[in-house]
Amino acid sequence: MAVGGGGGGGGSEFQPHPVKEQLPGVDFCVSSSPAWPEAILLGFQHYLVMLGTIVIISTILVPLMGGGNVEKAQVIDTFLFVAGINTLLQTLFGTRLPVVMGASYAFVLPITTLTLSSRFGAVTDPRQRFKQTMRAVQGALIISSLLQMIIGFFGFWRILGRFISPLAAVPLVTLTGLGLFALGFPQLAKCIEVGLPELIIVIILSQYIPSMLKSNRAIFDRFAVLLSVAIVWVYAEILTVAGAYDNRPLKTQLSCRTDRAGLISAAPWIRVPYPFQWGSPTFNAGDALAIMAASFVAIIESTGTYIAASRYGSATHIPPSVLSRGVGWQGIGTLLDGFFGTGSGSTASVENAGLLGLTRVGSRRVVQIAAGFMLFFSVLGKFGAVLASIPLPIVAALYCVLFAYVVSAGLAYLQFTNLNSFRSKFILGFALFMGLSVPQYFNEYLLISGRGPVHTGAIWFNTMIQVLFSSPATVAAIVAFILDSTLGRGHSSTRRDSGRHWWEKFRFYNQDTRSDEFYGLPYNLNRFFPSF
Repeated sequence: MAVGGGGGGGGSEFQPHPVKEQLPGVDFCVSSSPAWPEAILLGFQHYLVMLGTIVIISTILVPLMGGGNVEKAQVIDTFLFVAGINTLLQTLFGTRLPVVMGASYAFVLPITTLTLSSRFGAVTDPRQRFKQTMRAVQGALIISSLLQMIIGFFGFWRILGRFISPLAAVPLVTLTGLGLFALGFPQLAKCIEVGLPELIIVIILSQYIPSMLKSNRAIFDRFAVLLSVAIVWVYAEILTVAGAYDNRPLKTQLSCRTDRAGLISAAPWIRVPYPFQWGSPTFNAGDALAIMAASFVAIIESTGTYIAASRYGSATHIPPSVLSRGVGWQGIGTLLDGFFGTGSGSTASVENAGLLGLTRVGSRRVVQIAAGFMLFFSVLGKFGAVLASIPLPIVAALYCVLFAYVVSAGLAYLQFTNLNSFRSKFILGFALFMGLSVPQYFNEYLLISGRGPVHTGAIWFNTMIQVLFSSPATVAAIVAFILDSTLGRGHSSTRRDSGRHWWEKFRFYNQDTRSDEFYGLPYNLNRFFPSF
């Protein structure tokens, strides 16, 4: 059956866009950097973006542990301090990609279950209860970090990574961003008069104004986050001072007011976080197993973020050995979370990977500068608290844009696959659908019943299952990987339909000469720690 091209133009007009192993149009790739003044501003912008997740997670968990504003401010400072260290370690010795290591939502459910445990119910003093709960969280994080280090440094993730095709990567990366949709507009709408202007302004500054200006200088799109947050923050401050929220419900005031976070007055002027500041960690097998499930989810979600960051950093596809190395250093990061008492585990920040796409700057040095800001503002608590008091609907508006860039990074890998193959269509559609549908079922069941659909006598097992199947990226990755590895395995066209031939050269580190440029260790350390 002949298929007509339509129209009267030449055949070349209808040629498909060529496949690009490295993303074109990126101004600065992983191994390059803008001038220092611009790099410092971009680093500060990355710090501002990652701060929101730490504040949100600390705001959820610290009150459940029994802590007040003082404890919340201390936990935020501690998390910032450890995030700065983890980001430097990941960019220097891990994947070497421009990724920020921040707080992970995967740990919220198991840590919430831990804090509500009956063994802490008898402690009446809130401060004492906070310390005991935090020490239990620390112990569980320390044990669970061993899982990540074993999977990473012993090469298990490298073995798995060699079987990931572009077809299987699409649902993983796409739902790494899309799976966080509940943190976008639903949170923005809690203060629509602040969140919606932020969303509109950041889109105008980053998309419309640059296309209208004839100048080649990237100012509005590159610094759209800083400019829009400054404008809307001042606007929110004016509303607060003018008394617009004086007689509004408490929930509205907490979302909209710029003076309700309670962080500025509670934060110390100078405080250096230190290991075991809450006391010696305590260990419980059930807690550790539940948080291990969250650690595994953090590995999968970080893998999606690493792949997106490699794309927006205009690097080649990340070799499996480098991916495994990054997971191992992520385990060291979780170990530091347990030592210092951050109250939650770490993961590669999805929103910061999206910021790479928004700014078109995938520079490793910029992210390392952001780590410097994390360390600086974590020690100078008052200054950091001012920025942490930005109304959360403003942060949610940024998420709508930044998470979307990670979604599009995942969809971009479709270019390597055969979309005319019904096998590809089934795997893509089914993995994406189940990745959204299964977590929706688990989350709705938990919301309605107060417990998950799996309710055995072992609470730790129930929590493990709930954590694993509440993560869209995890469900989608498992479904896509299994189907792509088993369906039509013996057929001659399967390999090309999945796009495996495009990534064949990256299966082993030394097969592509570009690997050293993006992923080589500094100080000639590849001699002592070779990648395979």
